[in-house]
Amino acid sequence: MDRNAGQKRSASAFLYPPVEPFDQRMLDVSDGHRIYVEQSGHPQGRPVVVFHGGPGGGCSPAMRRFFDPAHYRIILFDQRGCGRSRPHASVEANTTWHLVADIERIREVLGIGSWLVFGGSWGATLALVYAQAHPDRVQGLILRGVFLAMRSELDWFYGGGAGQFFPDLWEQFIRPIPEGERGDLIAAYHRRLFSGDYAEEARHGRAWAMWENALASVDYDGFPGEAPADYARAFSRLENHYFTHGAFLEEDGQILRDSRRIEHIPAVIVQGRMDMICPPVSAWRLARGWKRADLRLIPAAGHALSEPGITAALVAAMDRLR
Repeated sequence: MDRNAGQKRSASAFLYPPVEPFDQRMLDVSDGHRIYVEQSGHPQGRPVVVFHGGPGGGCSPAMRRFFDPAHYRIILFDQRGCGRSRPHASVEANTTWHLVADIERIREVLGIGSWLVFGGSWGATLALVYAQAHPDRVQGLILRGVFLAMRSELDWFYGGGAGQFFPDLWEQFIRPIPEGERGDLIAAYHRRLFSGDYAEEARHGRAWAMWENALASVDYDGFPGEAPADYARAFSRLENHYFTHGAFLEEDGQILRDSRRIEHIPAVIVQGRMDMICPPVSAWRLARGWKRADLRLIPAAGHALSEPGITAALVAAMDRLR
């Protein structure tokens, strides 16, 4: 089958059949955190580690299906505070640099010298930061829906830019916040997501998550439904925590500043041209001047990993690398 053909086909048509993990464990890291780690595919295959989005999204079995299990050793994990990792929804000792240290701990425990790194959205952010910190451990980068954790990107999504295309959903997002606080919605939601009242945190967590989930696909045609309270609360608290602190980077634009550290690493960047969450300009800026980066701008595609064109391009990239 030609995995690049037919962008109107179901995304599942491009994916590998489901595969079950051959290893699942809870790994003690630091500061009382335990993170969920799993391996699937071929135990002696080419290792690829997958960074989920959010922060706070957690990994899912569907993420295994982008890789030929006969050729890849697939490593998935839940970042601190989300998914099956514990403590749930915790932001204590939870920064980008804690996550980078956790990734190195996983690599060392699994006995892997270097690996391919696959990540989308926040997962792309984390992949870039990790690669810049440990370039000798990264064989290649496969990135989707690039987010550089810059103030301009947050202003676009939480300051009304995307809201001009989705005014009905924007109105729902800002409605729980009094008019006097709407000048900084990240800060306004932060006060409510960390109020100490579970019901209030869950209610505002659902509103925060709904705004993002509804804009993920170009096929949006109605209210996406509410996420379960525990998931929405954890996802929203973690995401807001990281955005409040500028992803714990030294300065705005740090990833672009340090891009020379990884210019020798080959990369495939898959970006939807109609991505409303992470607009294509970030992927364009990242790829510009990076000679070993292959930027694929996918027409009629948004942000979601499940977009048919995005799925096809990612699977095709992994097939070439196996």
